[in-house]
Amino acid sequence: MTTRQDLITFAALVRDSASLFVKDIGNGLLVVSHNTLALVGLAVVSVLLVFTSQAGLREKLESATLGWLNARHEARAEADGNTLLANAEPDAIARATATDPRDLSRQQAAVAHWLARRYSVAPEPISRLVQEAWAVGNRAKVEPTLILAIMAIESRFNPFAQSSVGAQGLMQVMTRVHDDKYEAFGGTHAAFDPVTNVRVGVQVLKECIQRAGSLEEGLRYYVGGANLAEDTGYTARVLAEHDLLKSVASGRSVPANTSTNIVRPMREAASAPSGGDSAQIALLR
Repeated sequence: MTTRQDLITFAALVRDSASLFVKDIGNGLLVVSHNTLALVGLAVVSVLLVFTSQAGLREKLESATLGWLNARHEARAEADGNTLLANAEPDAIARATATDPRDLSRQQAAVAHWLARRYSVAPEPISRLVQEAWAVGNRAKVEPTLILAIMAIESRFNPFAQSSVGAQGLMQVMTRVHDDKYEAFGGTHAAFDPVTNVRVGVQVLKECIQRAGSLEEGLRYYVGGANLAEDTGYTARVLAEHDLLKSVASGRSVPANTSTNIVRPMREAASAPSGGDSAQIALLR
């Protein structure tokens, strides 16, 4: 009987000890987990405080992460044979000289579509040039259709055209003569930016007309024939194109293949004038 009671007592002690041990372990784990969570929370708060107080550090980390993700994406694409993604440039459209013709006035759109058909060029870039001709023409008090006529005769709307004597761009401005005018646009390479070439060309044209005293003589100055007996028909050709464009702008129907008695511009056909006034704007120097 005594032995049995002893066994029961011993079993009860073991049970109580085991229960206490498990309880202590549980409490310990609970305390540890609470402390761990507190430490993690403190670490998160500290990191957030650092990032919110240092915008530059946050931006660098975001940039580095984005760069790493993009690099991995490009590497996978290149492995699949797609090399275009590595050369992607979303902002490239900002360099494009183009405008939707639907964004133009009815008058401007009619001129743009007519020029596009006549010179076999896309209507979007022509629309941007028409838009610029109207804007800069109004500022300079020069008819926009005259500006477009000069572009047509001089370069046929080729922004990279260059004559044998160095006239460059849409309006065939003599860059080496008028290099000072390109300083406001970053240098002479801007001659091949269509919009810049138009702006500089219109300024040169305006100065030529003011110096010569009339539109016809101003065109002779512009092409470099101020001191020559005749300009091989350049002025007549520009004015003929100008008349066609004015007709189109006024709403008349003009066939796109209408002839203007094609002749060669003076810069290509004539030599430089000799003994002329150095103050004249003669572009064949």
